[in-house]
Amino acid sequence: MALVDDPLIDEAGFRMSEATAGDFFALLKPRVMSLVVFTAFVGLVAAPVTINPLLAVIAILAIAIGAGASGALNMWYDADIDAVMTRTASRPVPAGRIQPHEALSFGLVLSVLSVMTLGVLVNWLSATLLAFTIFFYAVVYTMWLKRWTPQNIVIGGAAGAIPPVIGWAAVTGTVSLESLILFLIIFLWTPPHFWALALFKSEDYAKAGIPMMPNVAGHASTRRQIFAYALVLAPVGVAPWLLGYTTPIYGVAAVLLGVGFVWYAWKVLGMADDDRVMKPAKALFAYSLLYLFAIFAAYLADSVVERALAMGGA
Repeated sequence: MALVDDPLIDEAGFRMSEATAGDFFALLKPRVMSLVVFTAFVGLVAAPVTINPLLAVIAILAIAIGAGASGALNMWYDADIDAVMTRTASRPVPAGRIQPHEALSFGLVLSVLSVMTLGVLVNWLSATLLAFTIFFYAVVYTMWLKRWTPQNIVIGGAAGAIPPVIGWAAVTGTVSLESLILFLIIFLWTPPHFWALALFKSEDYAKAGIPMMPNVAGHASTRRQIFAYALVLAPVGVAPWLLGYTTPIYGVAAVLLGVGFVWYAWKVLGMADDDRVMKPAKALFAYSLLYLFAIFAAYLADSVVERALAMGGA
């Protein structure tokens, strides 16, 4: 009788969805997707060959859909822990606006669509890399690493670092050292970025039972590791110029951005153990977002200008 009285249950006994288009869009993790699309676009443009503009649009669209699929599958599986964390409790699945099976179906359909589109219309190397990225993020990271080891974000960061390699492969059909350096920049950026967040959200992660580094190794150890990663990231960010892939203009920008990252990480290293406000950690988290966008924007601008000058001199 309760089913009959429920306005969301139709005559056949199926529950109708309360979700809006905005809820399904939120499943895609649009902020994460935008970063994936941007870094993939940089890899695509930086590649030393030209691509048909239509194929370039298709490639970026497929990568965006694949990134969204990963986000939907992540939200489907993580609904239980999202529900107990303040920053994620309002997501569509834990909030009850989207049913878990809807999120799962949505993610699987988008996964197949994105990989097949990239493979059939662009090339199968880039499609294989995209499929691997979706699998690694949804299965290896979300279902295994995230709840098992404090190194979750270190290993799992590989998924977020692959997009520029996919963009490069979409144009060239190959993977090069230059594209792998772009991968390495994001890979080394990920731990200090997320550990800075984990420092001032450690209670949230503890409540959800996620073994983030501050909850397992302690805040002092996490601060030291953040600084160590910053010291490695800074020179790797300059590597494209040192290896001759970019002009000195990018090199100067990368040096300044890297020095800034190390400085913010140094401030985090000097935080007191009883610091509850954690302004340095919040400042590093904000700066890390700026760093990644700025260094890839500099790489993009450098590639576009260098190519335009080469065409003008031809």
